[in-house]
Amino acid sequence: MNPAEGSSPLRATVLARRGADRLRGRVASPDVDARLLLAHVLGRRPGDLVLVDPPDPDEVDRYEQLLSRRAAGVPLQHLTGEAWFRGIRVAVGPGVFVPRPETESVAGAAIEAARAVVAAGRRPRVVELCAGSGAISAALADEVPGCELVAVEIDPVAAGWARQNLAGSGVEVREGDLVDALPEWDGTVDVVVVNPPYVPLPARATLPREVSGHDPALAVFSGEDGLDAIRAVERTARRLLRAGGLLVCEHDDTHGESAPAIFSGAAWRDVVDHPDLSGRPRYVSATRSSVAG
Repeated sequence: MNPAEGSSPLRATVLARRGADRLRGRVASPDVDARLLLAHVLGRRPGDLVLVDPPDPDEVDRYEQLLSRRAAGVPLQHLTGEAWFRGIRVAVGPGVFVPRPETESVAGAAIEAARAVVAAGRRPRVVELCAGSGAISAALADEVPGCELVAVEIDPVAAGWARQNLAGSGVEVREGDLVDALPEWDGTVDVVVVNPPYVPLPARATLPREVSGHDPALAVFSGEDGLDAIRAVERTARRLLRAGGLLVCEHDDTHGESAPAIFSGAAWRDVVDHPDLSGRPRYVSATRSSVAG
């Protein structure tokens, strides 16, 4: 991609087009990825590439290295060190699950429920289980200021990323298993939100390499049917939530019937499955009933 010796440096827009050509057939969005990587190298916004001076040779070399790694399946967000989630920059890297755009609707449902508590004149008490990078908690803290919020994550590496992303937000990060999380809050929580591992183990061989090779297995897989973690979430949320409190739980798009069925007991009411923006089944919401259990 380097220009021939003595020739004029390539403009950023030309480099981005050539970068996209290198990625084509290897990643799902070559044009977007190429522009984002070049913008990262230059420290500019992607929309500014048309305005910048031609990159110098060192910048071109750095860009080529990133393109090679992206073509090899390294997630774009690991290369840039960031993901964007509901307008918030979330630091990510090896050892933590990269937040996906479809999870923004899950966060949105939890935010709406927390705002309803505020409208009723109370301070919302919210728990995020399987917090990973802390993206959902960061969005809640940003969009519902003042809520009492704890993010629970079992993996120490991921918990470290969550602490980094939630520093100064007022959110407490607790490292531990969701099964026995926060017993002192039993029966008092307004909202439990979770993006748990939910990929069935037999599906491992079918996953894209940037998932199977880079996302931590603990955050991806959950038993033979992909529902083990959601069953544990049901038990913990049943314990934590007050009567009338809401659970919001993401699931695999093949779980549109099986995930809601987990919440069919008397402890739950108003169990609803919701699609994502592409129309695929994405998350279940359930309200804690007044029945003990």
